[in-house]
Amino acid sequence: MTQAPAPAAETPPRRGRPPQTEEQADQVRARIVLATAVVFAEHGSRGLSVARIIEQAGLARPTFYRYFANATEPLHAVMATSNEDLVSGIRDALSDTTEPVELGINMIEAYLYWARGHGPMLAPLFAELHDPTSPVSSYREAALEQIRGLVHVKFAEIGRPAPTDLNLETALQICEFVVYRISAGAPDTEPDATTLANARATMIRGVLAMLGRREDVEYALAIPGFFDAPEP
Repeated sequence: MTQAPAPAAETPPRRGRPPQTEEQADQVRARIVLATAVVFAEHGSRGLSVARIIEQAGLARPTFYRYFANATEPLHAVMATSNEDLVSGIRDALSDTTEPVELGINMIEAYLYWARGHGPMLAPLFAELHDPTSPVSSYREAALEQIRGLVHVKFAEIGRPAPTDLNLETALQICEFVVYRISAGAPDTEPDATTLANARATMIRGVLAMLGRREDVEYALAIPGFFDAPEP
């Protein structure tokens, strides 16, 4: 008579931490990305390291490597979110009107709103925008390409020829420089009303010169504050 096989031994329960839910994993991942943004704000991309990120996040090194292979990967997540915020803000700004001068004003407001959301991260972000060795640089190029496409579509919609790539990039550089000047020096402090008004006027003059036509400038001349002398 054939003997029945002995029952397999039960696998002992796994010890240690219980498996994470997807929601818990997302929370840890977000915690790492937030810590990366803080470290980037303090040290820039060259000072980014796993050691600094896990210290800021209050996590163990194995936990970090469960989600990211190196310190640059969560920085990519930070920059992707930053790009999406800027591009979506400009997309919304362009969709709100078909009047050319108001289009420029809306784009500037979108840029200011985007910059205010970065706090101390603004200084190293702008410092590395044009550094081809920094991972930040490629994200600026990607954002510029998307913004260029949005502007071309909008100009076609209102019956205007699209601006040249050089004029559009120069308009954006004007915005970048002005926002950097008024924000990066004191990233935790909102610029006062006079500084903000003068910054808006400077950006509007620059954007109109790059993207507008003569009739746009003539229209803007009638709007108080656009071409007045800046307040001291």
